[in-house]
Amino acid sequence: MDGGFRDWLEGLTRRELVAYGLLACLVVGGAGLWLLRGHPPPPVEMRPRAASTPVAAPSPAPIVVHVAGLVRNPGVYELREGDRVIDAIEMAGGALRKAAPGLLNLAAPLTDGQQVLVPKRGPPGHSGSAAAGAADVQQKINVNTADAEALQELPGIGEVLSQRIIDHREEHGPFATVDDMIDVKGIGEVTMEDLRDLVTV
Repeated sequence: MDGGFRDWLEGLTRRELVAYGLLACLVVGGAGLWLLRGHPPPPVEMRPRAASTPVAAPSPAPIVVHVAGLVRNPGVYELREGDRVIDAIEMAGGALRKAAPGLLNLAAPLTDGQQVLVPKRGPPGHSGSAAAGAADVQQKINVNTADAEALQELPGIGEVLSQRIIDHREEHGPFATVDDMIDVKGIGEVTMEDLRDLVTV
């Protein structure tokens, strides 16, 4: 068998040998291509992306502010960090008709424990400068000399209480200290807290 194949090869011409070699290459290449198509490479494993968890923004911290002066409902209020002076005034019911909230920096941020003191409006021609505003903020009403109209500009003091203050000082003499006003019927501790920084004797 081997001798016959060898004799067959020796009987081939050079051109026939080249042709048979090319044919053999085609057969081997075709077989390899068929194997590749029949067995595709394994898919690449894809790792799932981790879902991004949204981070919740921290809620503003609460702050406590004392709103006093010429507002409808003076008192201590709880607001939020980042609130402004205007928010505190609105929380207290807004400024009274005779108030001058424009003398304050309404856009200033509030801080815990702050007092917002809404001042009285100055007389006609009153300067709106910062210095005049600061002086007006610190202006206090003398409860021993003020008339009923002036007393009614104080928070929580209406027509009835203003008359009681006048009657008390006429009957008992001038108030020795601001805290003596608590002897006037209708003025309690809460009202005194709102008045203490606004009046003098």
